[in-house]
Amino acid sequence: MLALTGIGALVTNDVSLERGKLGIINNAALVVGDDDKVAFVGETSQLPRDYLGNSIDLAGRAVIPGFVDSHTHLVFGGDRAEEFEARMSGRPYSAGGIRTTMAATRNSTNDELVANARRLANEALHTGTTTLETKSGYGLSVVDEARSLQVATAVTPETTFLGAHVVPPESQTDDYVALVCGEMLQQCAHNAKWIDVFCDRGAFEVDHARAILSAGAKLGLGLRIHANQLQHGGGVQLGVELGAASCDHCSHLSHGDITALADSHGATVATLLPTAELCTRSRFPDARQLIDAGVTVALASDCNPGSSYTTSMPLVIALAVLNMNMTCDEAVWSATAGGAAALRRTDIGHLKVGAQADFSVLGAPSHIHLAYRPGVKIIDAVFNNGRLVAGSLR
Repeated sequence: MLALTGIGALVTNDVSLERGKLGIINNAALVVGDDDKVAFVGETSQLPRDYLGNSIDLAGRAVIPGFVDSHTHLVFGGDRAEEFEARMSGRPYSAGGIRTTMAATRNSTNDELVANARRLANEALHTGTTTLETKSGYGLSVVDEARSLQVATAVTPETTFLGAHVVPPESQTDDYVALVCGEMLQQCAHNAKWIDVFCDRGAFEVDHARAILSAGAKLGLGLRIHANQLQHGGGVQLGVELGAASCDHCSHLSHGDITALADSHGATVATLLPTAELCTRSRFPDARQLIDAGVTVALASDCNPGSSYTTSMPLVIALAVLNMNMTCDEAVWSATAGGAAALRRTDIGHLKVGAQADFSVLGAPSHIHLAYRPGVKIIDAVFNNGRLVAGSLR
């Protein structure tokens, strides 16, 4: 059992408390039971006496749910620092750089891929991410996609088959789509919870994306889609049509796209990835349009070696507030409860009684400081399943 008292502001994401979108309790207490789930949330003055003797006083620091990063690409070899430098010198971003990472990934051993993925997952953990999704997509052959997903299972149960990232240079599009829908999917599905397609310029057209996602659905995989990152297209509306859990990027949206997402009533989440816009010098999506239309929005890091080589969800939150017209409350909700919705998880992303006890203690009195102090180390301690896994309460 763990009891924390003197919490300056406890973000619960429990709207039933009627304390705003984040369900904030001031001067709060949080108790983790022996089952590693939240056993009590409330004001410190309401904490049962039985817990007081072993409680830890946080002296006014804030506590928030653990970040749920619902879109990452952690399984890869090498890096693309030279590509980044070239882009910063004026070369525009395209999906072609994925092939560079494909070659490095194919040449990496399983042990090297596991070590790199674990390094990045641990890096994310230290900045408050307690749940993350990660994808294959840099092997682009039956053997290399299968082993990429095996590697992914070493860091998270939220694994996604992304054999349809781009068409590898040795293949023709139609032949590769048939391979993805057939042998590759058969070899990969047992290590995947989700299937994803990059439906955009330089990757896959809508008809191919529909075929691939439908093949995954027949094998029981949940659907996700990279959509509308590089240009307007049919990816978002395809995602909604097929009942995808999340349409990711959503950088170029028409009124029809926004309406389709809103009409899904939260069944399909719009996951925004502002560090990708930052690192490619692209236009940031306007989250205000989505939120005002009633779309459920998630925020994620898109950690990958080409267009967003960061694991920092605090940076993602700061960018969302500073560049995407989100309020601090909206950004924190989208990085926690929103990410959980994008993974269709109800046990994480909030701190209601019975939730998995994933949370972070901030070195600040409120969640606002995540955006107010961009780039500053603000996560003092991280708890996963009720256990201290990073940082310290000192």
